[in-house]
Amino acid sequence: MMADTANHESASRDRIEQTILSAAEQVFSQHGYRGASLQAIADQAGLPKANILYYMGSKQQLYVRLLNRMMSRWNAVLEDITPESDPAKVLSYFIRTKMMLGQRYPEGSKLFAAEILAGAPFLSNYLSGELKEWVASRAAIIRQWSQQGKMDDVDPRWLIFLIWSATQHYTEYSAQVTGILGTEALSETDLESICQFLEHVILKGCGISASHLPNRPSV
Repeated sequence: MMADTANHESASRDRIEQTILSAAEQVFSQHGYRGASLQAIADQAGLPKANILYYMGSKQQLYVRLLNRMMSRWNAVLEDITPESDPAKVLSYFIRTKMMLGQRYPEGSKLFAAEILAGAPFLSNYLSGELKEWVASRAAIIRQWSQQGKMDDVDPRWLIFLIWSATQHYTEYSAQVTGILGTEALSETDLESICQFLEHVILKGCGISASHLPNRPSV
């Protein structure tokens, strides 16, 4: 019974934390860090303000946790690549999964963009530390692909930046995209067409054949 009670309490805490994080993501993405308040987050979550403080500690801790959560989602995409991996499959998966994450979590993507545009006051150590090391480790593998003749000798850092920016554009500049296209939102057909376009341009630009890409993740 004690184990059941502990599991129930843990599940309850997880639900409350997810409710708070979802509400905070919306409020921060709409109003920025300075414009957002814990009371507004509490109102959005339908919880007392005291609950926000109890579960998250402070406004800054909640904000940083949201940023870290978004980065963790993005970075997991290239977590398992090796020198033996197929660059065509890896980069296709990277493009499509990054696009899917932007569409699934638009508030988180826009929140991250706002933090960067503000000069990354809460992420500067992460960007120059953990994320820099993450990019360097993936770049080392991509360079090995080039040395093996699997792709052209391109700078892996610029390649990673290109895929980040090209996919995030359709989330962070969604109003521009839909305004030009004359639609309220991108359809599944639009997203598939965008992914195929990015695969064609990026893979071809890296000297990679994209003629056989089975098991592409759908957006």
